[in-house]
Amino acid sequence: MPRARQREPAPPRWAAARAVAPRAVARCTAHPRADTGQAGQATVELVALLPLVAVLAGMLWQAVVAGQAVWLAGSAARAAARASALGADARAAARGVLPDRLEPGLAVVERPGGRDEGVRVAVRIPSIVGDTRLGTVTARARLRDQTR
Repeated sequence: MPRARQREPAPPRWAAARAVAPRAVARCTAHPRADTGQAGQATVELVALLPLVAVLAGMLWQAVVAGQAVWLAGSAARAAARASALGADARAAARGVLPDRLEPGLAVVERPGGRDEGVRVAVRIPSIVGDTRLGTVTARARLRDQTR
């Protein structure tokens, strides 16, 4: 009885590529980063960008704080104009609208009559870093006298 012929194992998939380009396959099968010299490059780039990301986040937060100061100055001006139209204390009304951290830089000016009748409220923009003065925002509001 003739012996059954044994099948040879199939060659690995990369065997054909090795026959065509043995150096390319050897380079692919070795450690991929060993030849490039870029081990840890992404980490170094991330660490280098962290200060820039922190500065941009700080600038964005400062813009949010400045926007809140503008918004609250308008609210304080409207409250002061209502109080002034009713004959009450405009400064106390404006101070009642503002949070405590904005009160030290508050300036309220009442101007009855003339071209600039109404109330002007100025609020200092708070800094997120230190005690730096960044500027002042103003808002105006007017209502006719309601006491007559």
